[in-house]
Amino acid sequence: MVATDPITVVLVEDNDIFRESLELLLGTVPDIEVVAAVPDGRRALDVCTRLRPGVVLMDYRLPELDGVETTAAIGAACPTTAVVVLTATAESEEIDALYEAGAVACLTKDRELDEIVGAVRDAAGRGAALR
Repeated sequence: MVATDPITVVLVEDNDIFRESLELLLGTVPDIEVVAAVPDGRRALDVCTRLRPGVVLMDYRLPELDGVETTAAIGAACPTTAVVVLTATAESEEIDALYEAGAVACLTKDRELDEIVGAVRDAAGRGAALR
């Protein structure tokens, strides 16, 4: 990835308002391009397989496939895509399972936009290192 290329991001969030708000906020960040926003894990896997984003920014609790299942499936299908998980709450066992499935970061949804953007940028650097 050339440094001037935007970081391509897929948002996976079942709460429409949070997903749309996050998409709008990330749209103000010049080096991030949201290429898709979907409400569940199955659609996330389909979109990631087609678009090969640099980063998936994903909720933990999702319909269809949960965050752990989706993270593992994306890792298997798109090994250069990094997964950053956003969650309202998660137990330590759930967070451990997310990391074991391949997530590179887990953040709570109440973080400031700068922290979320930092995690996306960090994840994109890790994803690029895998290529």
